[in-house]
Amino acid sequence: MSLKDRLKRDIAQDGPMTVADYMWRCLLDPKDGYYSTRPALGADGDFITAPMISQVFGELIGLWCVQVWQDLGSPARFNLVEIGPGNGTLISDILRAGRVVPAFLTAAKVVLVEPSAPLRDLQSAKVPNAAYLNDIADMPDDAPLIIIANEVLDCLPARQFIRRDGKWHERRVGLDDNGELIFGLSDAPADFRPPPNDEEGQIYEISPTQRLMAQILSDKLKTATGAALLIDYGRDMPGSGDTLQALYRHQKFSPLEAPGAHDLTVWADFPSVAATARAAGVTVSEITTQSVFLQRLGIGARLEALSAKNPDRADVLSRQVERLIAPEHMGELFKVLGLSFSKDLNLPALETPLLKA
Repeated sequence: MSLKDRLKRDIAQDGPMTVADYMWRCLLDPKDGYYSTRPALGADGDFITAPMISQVFGELIGLWCVQVWQDLGSPARFNLVEIGPGNGTLISDILRAGRVVPAFLTAAKVVLVEPSAPLRDLQSAKVPNAAYLNDIADMPDDAPLIIIANEVLDCLPARQFIRRDGKWHERRVGLDDNGELIFGLSDAPADFRPPPNDEEGQIYEISPTQRLMAQILSDKLKTATGAALLIDYGRDMPGSGDTLQALYRHQKFSPLEAPGAHDLTVWADFPSVAATARAAGVTVSEITTQSVFLQRLGIGARLEALSAKNPDRADVLSRQVERLIAPEHMGELFKVLGLSFSKDLNLPALETPLLKA
């Protein structure tokens, strides 16, 4: 029985499910979930991430990690954690860049948080000595932490609410008269807190899982000390809108069309993540754009150096960097947030924290 048919069966038996529950099933169902069975990354897949666009991205993140490690006092042992490592390109680029300071690599224990077996196979080919975990709650906190999470928040499901006829409702996935999947509405739960701007027809997304991730990262950093870097597409100010999308071969489809065969994502809610971390007592940077962050890290100088060494590829390298920082590409849509817990630890390329822990 296909995932779509099993979803229909479960909805017929138990009633409509939240958008968040539907996303979880589509992405992580053990038998047919997208990430469990068929994640397709890269130009020939369903989506492409920054590390796959240009090696410069991962190299700069690697130098960021080296600087954070040095600012932590160059501990003799620390845990270098990547959450959701994709095909392993980013962590391998980070480690290659880390060769500039051999002691950094000697001190690093590489830990990859990855529940997807197919992706683990790709990652292990590039980073054969990494330790693997299924859940961020299991991240080690016995030594300082440097955590990287690129395009992870958007994979964490959100619930959706809509104001209609002067009343808030929750959007759910149910069945129409022909037994096909359809979006419908139910009364919002009693504990739902509407946004200040409650205009008729607006859709408001809440991701308890994104907030939970912020809480777990904060708790780990407070125990171990260290820093976390979150990069994703999403909003830097509270807002409304339907951001749920299904991607297949770089094209958008209805989220209900092919459960398990398409990647489902929502925007990262950076304001909510930042507020959760701040309330947990860690230092939170300002939310900045990927363009500004990478330029502060010296992406222009790195492009010039690579182009000088590879003049025959200068145009290609320039176009790759343009995709990372141009406003019409990833530069403005993608945001960066840093979390830290250590006295006077200032994170490279991120503005003065809003609140000291």
